[in-house]
Amino acid sequence: MTETLRVSGLWRYPVKSLRGLACERLEIGPRGPVGDREWMLVDPGGRFLSQRQLPRMALVDVALTPDGIRLSAPGRQPIDIARPRGGARVPVQIWGDACEGEPAGPEADAWLSGYLGTPCRLVRFPSEQVRQVDRRYAREGDQVGFADGFPLLLITQASLDHLNARLEQPVDMRRFRPNLVIAGAAPHAEDQWRRLRIGELEFEVAKPCSRCPIPGIDPDTGEKAQAPLLALAQYRRGEDNKIYFGQNLLHRGEGELRLGQPVEVLA
Repeated sequence: MTETLRVSGLWRYPVKSLRGLACERLEIGPRGPVGDREWMLVDPGGRFLSQRQLPRMALVDVALTPDGIRLSAPGRQPIDIARPRGGARVPVQIWGDACEGEPAGPEADAWLSGYLGTPCRLVRFPSEQVRQVDRRYAREGDQVGFADGFPLLLITQASLDHLNARLEQPVDMRRFRPNLVIAGAAPHAEDQWRRLRIGELEFEVAKPCSRCPIPGIDPDTGEKAQAPLLALAQYRRGEDNKIYFGQNLLHRGEGELRLGQPVEVLA
């Protein structure tokens, strides 16, 4: 008997490229998971920063507080950062998109700049701002926050297990930073899916996720290793020479995802 597909992992990443939070429940709003990539670090020119440039970002923990977020990192006193309340905004850039960000303030900037060893600024996505998803893959009005390009990333547990069977040192799902993990499927079954239903929510598979160097960064140490990406390159390289792992999703409707929910493949 085929195992029922079910939700086995839910993740939110409050600050782009900092550590994520495993969730038992994940609210889905207009931009995808509520509070996901709500904050972002930018350089002095306003361009987004990630583990691609600063692997130490992998070591910064994020916790949610009633007023905002708390950051902590090895050897540093935690800092509480409140959501900005109005005030001036600054121009920021994420890939090819020009957006605005609400500055978190000089104390947050100094804390992060000191730990990461480079000048940076923390900004929040304004609540009324709309960042349109690439219209080549989405409908008019589909939104995303400070995520790279899509509201959600899906990976099946079997896909990671298949990769780990090729590695001397297994890696965990945190390296790939999904929002949604599904158990009970064959390896890379998500490549064939087009529409899903989970509870009252439906999702469309937009496009495969091409992988950058971040999966090669150990989330516990911040150290780089080539083994996971080299292994993936042996069997997940596309005709465009990019390495693909996971699928980007668009959501239809708003509601809540929960661990253990059954997943129905509609197409």
